[in-house]
Amino acid sequence: AMPLASRSPTSAMLRTVLLVASLVAAADAFTAPAGFFGRPATAARAVSLRAPAMPLASRKVGVASLNMAEATTTGLPASVKPGVVTGQALNDLLDYAKDKGFAIPGVNIVGTNSINACMAAAKQYGGPIMVTFSKGGGQFIAGKDADNTDDAASIAGAIAGAMHVRSVAKLYGVPVVLHTDHCQKAWLPWVDGLMEANEKYFAEHGEPLFSSHMLDLSEESLEENVAICKKYLERMAKVNVLLEMELGVTGGEEDGVDNTDVDSSRLYTQPEEVWYTYQELSQVPNGQFTVAASFGNVHGVYAPGNVDLQPVILHNTQKYIKEKLGCDTDKPVRFVFHGGSGSSVEDIQYAIEAGVIKMNIDTDTQWAFWDGVRGYEAKYHDYLQGQIGNPEGETKPNKKYYDPRMSLRAGEEAMQARLVEAAKDLKCVNVL
Repeated sequence: AMPLASRSPTSAMLRTVLLVASLVAAADAFTAPAGFFGRPATAARAVSLRAPAMPLASRKVGVASLNMAEATTTGLPASVKPGVVTGQALNDLLDYAKDKGFAIPGVNIVGTNSINACMAAAKQYGGPIMVTFSKGGGQFIAGKDADNTDDAASIAGAIAGAMHVRSVAKLYGVPVVLHTDHCQKAWLPWVDGLMEANEKYFAEHGEPLFSSHMLDLSEESLEENVAICKKYLERMAKVNVLLEMELGVTGGEEDGVDNTDVDSSRLYTQPEEVWYTYQELSQVPNGQFTVAASFGNVHGVYAPGNVDLQPVILHNTQKYIKEKLGCDTDKPVRFVFHGGSGSSVEDIQYAIEAGVIKMNIDTDTQWAFWDGVRGYEAKYHDYLQGQIGNPEGETKPNKKYYDPRMSLRAGEEAMQARLVEAAKDLKCVNVL
């Protein structure tokens, strides 16, 4: 800009207004390109999914949005700010979600493209997001050819992904939860490696690298499951890491864990099991935890009638524990919902009413990303058959079409649109 002394006040003001207006328009007016992707081909649902969302008309547009990365998000507890949230801020965010009646999308990612799609979606729908690393996803980020002896690549890849999120999350202006997914007993060394990273990061920065970790010991007896979780929670509590644990079994198959043939009775958790878990884990000083109680959940998408969700189990469990505690709150437990892809909106929202504060999403977003790439190839098929030559001429170059960023961006946009749709189902729109 020119020195203020060399401009008239009117001119200076006009230029400032025009600059701000152009910046706000560029930052707030996202619309996914038409024709690049279709809706994910999920099985029919009791209530049809909404079409990919248009830009949210109710979002506030103004100069304040330019400074979102530096300011506390409005409407949230004062501890919750844009960027990665951990410790007390995470605890406050989850309680806020439970009190306000919404659930955070917990999305499995496999690289920076899907990570960025998550945060872009959160910016668009105006709510928090949980970026979730699986053991296999961590290995993929490190590279499938990297040495994975003793889970070295799975650990290094998850850490690298977490550092990427920490480097850019504030630029999206939304709270981000850094989480890891199912870890069965045989995979505990993976979480051990991540906890070492948390402890090192905590010593240097006063907070852990990750916000939370999940242990899935549902294949073990209830007593062993809870005992191991309690042992890990004691370690996690010292560096303000939240524990997510699973009771019962989530059916289906995901990331190398196959529960397709599990006894159907194990798909439904009993209130007494949750109460036992609640009592044991509540004994840990500074311990924070959530419970993935099974109520018929199944990973993947199936034809109608093949999945019998019973979210009433969560309602009955909350009532049971409230009576045991003699407390005033109707929802003493923070539940999470696994195997949510393809579920009806009624089941999802009824579960949220029972204290579900996060729902996992993987199958639907995997399809959405692929569908975006597929749509891009279909649209520009004739420009992607060689480096030179297309319908515009035999000597025309095609570099701008086969640049990997083009098809990957189409995948990101499709995944982003699907997550905005999911956020509506989870009532996670405009909650900041």
